[in-house]
Parts: sequence; structure tokens; C-alpha cells
Amino acid sequence: MRMNLVVISVVTIGREANKLKIVPFSERYRDPFIQFNKDWILDNFGFLEQEDLDTFEKIEDELKSGAMIFIAVDEQEEAVACCMTRPLSDGRWELCKFASNKNRSHKGAGCAVFEATINYAISHGAAELFLLSNSKLKTAMHIYQKYGFHEIKLDNYEYERGNIAFLRTVKGESDNEE
Repeated sequence: MRMNLVVISVVTIGREANKLKIVPFSERYRDPFIQFNKDWILDNFGFLEQEDLDTFEKIEDELKSGAMIFIAVDEQEEAVACCMTRPLSDGRWELCKFASNKNRSHKGAGCAVFEATINYAISHGAAELFLLSNSKLKTAMHIYQKYGFHEIKLDNYEYERGNIAFLRTVKGESDNEE
């Protein structure tokens, strides 16, 4: 699936008119997407898991299977944050690979890409939005709750570093399907 660079939204943060654009994944943003996620995972947990490596190596396969990655870019078109959503099964979509550039200011960029992935999944028929995380990530927990996710218990958290899962049931939100 080949996508043209399309501006999804422009976000103005504070009085400085620090404008961010939310754009779909393109080859230009492959390295930042992978690096932001590797940095975030290694800084917080010290190791990558096989699932991480598989996702990074098979981005095209993910996109062909219906996934979408959104990138928040600044006025110089430099990536500052990213998030991915992918269909799982039976109307359930996962939000994952949510990270930002640890070397740049990115106020508001995380919420903007997170919201873009939510909207994408809903517009593509998601009945439920699902994510795995770790309870030590307090800022992430706040974002998940802000966007209507609630904690669920799982028998298997899939990732060694995952110890908490969240779900948001979508009701009446998919009326704007393409």
C-alpha cells in the first residue's frame, strides 16, 4: 500500500504557535520510528523483545495488513513522536509503538499521534481499542485514561515487560467510516 504524505492535523501548542503536523508513515520516517521506540524501550526496560524486532523488520507487512503509523513532525518536517495501530481480530485493534524523540521537546505530540491512531482505527471499523503497557509508566497511564481506556486483566500479557492492559469499547464512534 503506497500512501502520499497527507497532513492529518496541525496542532498548535501554547502561545508560541509551535506547530506540529500529524502525517502517515512514509519511508522518510522509518528510522525515527524505529529509533524512538528502541530508545524508549531500552531506557525504560533495558532490553528489546522479539516482537519488537519483528515489528521493526516487517513494517511493510504490518501496513499491508491494515496497520497505520502516524508521525508528529515539526515545522522543519523532523519527527518528534509516533504511534502505530493495527487490526488484531474480530474488530479489535491494538495501539502500540507509542514513543517520542528523547532529544527534542515534544509537548503535545504524543497525545496528537495517539489520537490520530485512535481515529484511524475507529474509522476503519474498530469495535475495541486495546493496548499493553507497564504500570510504572505513569505519564502513559494518564494518557490512556484521558482517552477513555480502562484497565483489563489478562492471563498472558505477551511481552515480558507488559504487566497491564487497557481496553476502550467503541460505541457509535465509527459513523465516519471511509
